[in-house]
Amino acid sequence: MTYINLISSPRNISTAFMYSFAQRSDTEVLDEPFYAVYLHRTGANHPGKEEVMKSQSTNEEDVLKMIFEPRSKPVLFIKNMAHHIEVLDEAFLSKVTNLFFIRNPHQIIASYAEVIEQPTLRDVGIEYQYQLFNKLVENNQQPLVLDSAWLLEDPEKVLKHLCNHMNIPFEDSMLRWPQGPKPYDGVWAPYWYNNVHQTKGFARQQTSSRTLAEHLKPLHEKAMHYYEKLSPFSIKP
Repeated sequence: MTYINLISSPRNISTAFMYSFAQRSDTEVLDEPFYAVYLHRTGANHPGKEEVMKSQSTNEEDVLKMIFEPRSKPVLFIKNMAHHIEVLDEAFLSKVTNLFFIRNPHQIIASYAEVIEQPTLRDVGIEYQYQLFNKLVENNQQPLVLDSAWLLEDPEKVLKHLCNHMNIPFEDSMLRWPQGPKPYDGVWAPYWYNNVHQTKGFARQQTSSRTLAEHLKPLHEKAMHYYEKLSPFSIKP
């Protein structure tokens, strides 16, 4: 059994990435199974919070039992946000193939700033991703890194390299998916997935060229420090 544990930065194309893996003949997907655990432990106020907490267990052990229960397909793709993993016992990470999905902080901050006036370094997620990556390496694990910019540049080549690293066959079906909501979407999809529901494949988003406000530049500088350390490890075309 192969468990692919995606540890993604926010405001990335992680949902499209999940859709890609869902098209495989040998793969099941789970959409942010620790979301309710995160909301319960942090008290964060997110759109659809009550719906999320009713749809999932807020008990970490229950979620882990669900993840590792017997399954009908040999590959399980688990989409997670880095800040969800941050509040968990990290011991389960030794049982999965960890894939860090990163994005240029400029794009993350530009996207966040349209909703939250003053995003924080924790919101960006890259500091924790970098720290966790190093921790796993120190524990003799071999985590993978993928920068979404490279994935968008050449989806087929990058996915072929990624599958090779994970010892699973590449399937052409990973390059496209049907438009619209998916049965494996989390209940929070109506609040967050409108744009990705319009897609049929990997496509560049329109946030990279936005100018950052002056008050966001110190945050960008801090985030870039960690991004520039982690990005060289990314799988490339």
